[in-house]
Amino acid sequence: MAKVFMRPASAETAPPSTAVAGNHPFVAVTTLNGRSLPYVMKDGVKEFHLTAEEVEHEFAPGCKAKCWGYNGSTPGPTIEAVEGDRIRILVTNKLPEHTSVHWHGILLPSGMDGVGGLSQPDILPGETYAYEFTLRQHGTHMYHPHADEMTQMAVGMMGMFIIHPKDGEPEPIDRDFVILLHNWALHPGTYRPDPSIMTEFDLWTFNSKVFPAIDPMVVKTGQRVRIRLGNLSMWNHPIHLHGHQFQVTGSDGGRWPKSLWRPEVTEIVGVGQTRDIEFIATPGDWAFHCHMSHHTMNAMGHGIPNTLGVDQSKVEERIQSVLPGYMAMGQDGMAIHQVHTDSGHMKGPENTLAMMAGKGPFGKLEMGGMFTVLKVRDQVSADYRDTGWYANPQGTVARRIGAAGKREPEMKMDMKMDPSMPMNHGG
Repeated sequence: MAKVFMRPASAETAPPSTAVAGNHPFVAVTTLNGRSLPYVMKDGVKEFHLTAEEVEHEFAPGCKAKCWGYNGSTPGPTIEAVEGDRIRILVTNKLPEHTSVHWHGILLPSGMDGVGGLSQPDILPGETYAYEFTLRQHGTHMYHPHADEMTQMAVGMMGMFIIHPKDGEPEPIDRDFVILLHNWALHPGTYRPDPSIMTEFDLWTFNSKVFPAIDPMVVKTGQRVRIRLGNLSMWNHPIHLHGHQFQVTGSDGGRWPKSLWRPEVTEIVGVGQTRDIEFIATPGDWAFHCHMSHHTMNAMGHGIPNTLGVDQSKVEERIQSVLPGYMAMGQDGMAIHQVHTDSGHMKGPENTLAMMAGKGPFGKLEMGGMFTVLKVRDQVSADYRDTGWYANPQGTVARRIGAAGKREPEMKMDMKMDPSMPMNHGG
C-alpha cells in the first residue's frame, strides 16, 4: 500500500509536489494553513478516510473555539484525485449526532450523493460508512454534511475536493492554491460558534483562519498561478487581487474552454460556488482579499451609534467617573483602534480578536478577516518559505511631497488605569 499526497500542516512551507495523471504530470495543490488527505491503494481503488469530530480550532492567536470538522481540523483536509480514478471514502462519525457527507458538484450515483434521509441513511455516532464511485470529471469541488446542515456547516464541517484532469492542463500550472471561504458567529467572550446567526457574523475566514494568521502565498516571478476558491459561507464574496489582471478559468464544471476565459481583477464567488482564477505572477507584495470591507475586519460591534464627527470629550469624562479607563473613539475615524489594541491597554472581551491587526513594512495594515498577501519574488527557496517583505526598487514607492501631515492622535496615558480591568471604547 503506497501513501501519497502527504503534506506538512502549514502550506507556507510546503513545496509543490508533482504527480502523474495518465502520462501528464500535475502540481498537487497547496491548501493555505492546511493539508491534503493521504490515501492508500486497495485493489486499484484510492481509499481515503475522513473522521467527523469535534476539534479545538484557533482562528488566530488569542481566539479559539470548539468547532466541528474532519480529521482534527476545520476545514477538513483537501481531497485530491484524478479524473478516471475509482475512489472510496470511509467516513467515521465521532460527533454527538448523526451526519452524512455530500460531495458538492461531483457526478456520481444517486445513492452516493450523501443527503441524509434522501439518498442514504444517516451515519449515526460511532458508525463508519463507505462512499465509492468513479470520478467522471475534473475541477474544483467541495464536501460538506447534508444532515443538520445549519448547525454542522456553521460550526466548521466542510472541505475542498480537487479532481485533476486526466489529459493534463492546456497551460501547465506552477503553483496551485486552495481557499475555502466561510463565516462565523463567535460572540464576544464565548467559545462555541453560534449556528443560529443569518447575517451578523463577526469572523470571516480563508480556510477557517483570519488575518494575520492566514498563510501568505509565496510564488516566483513569471510562474503561472491558479487560486481555487470555494464558498460555503452565508454570503457572496467579491475576491480581489492587487497588481494583476487574472483570467477566470474554471468552476465546479472544470477548467473552461479557453474561449470562455475572461479577464477580471475582482471575481464574485457566490454561495455554494467555486471559481478558479489564473495569472502570471508579477514581483511585489500584493493584497488578496474580499472586497466587502466588513469582511476584512474581525469582531465588529453591530448597531453601535455612528460617532464620526461627534465631539465626545465631555461624555468621555462623565463615563470615566464610573468606568475608569474608558476611551471614546470614532470621532475622526477608527484608524486609532489598532494603535490602542497594539499597545495592550484596550483589551476587548475574553477570546475576542481585535477588529484591525497586522503590520507591514510601512506601518499598520489595519486588516482582519479575509485578507492575505501574495508574495512574488524573483528568487524563492525550494520550500517557498516566506522570507519577509518585498524590497521595492529605488524610486518605485509612493512618497510624501511637501510638509508632513497631521499625525495620529496621541494615546491618552495621563489617566489612572487599572491593568486588571478590560478596557472599553465607544465607536
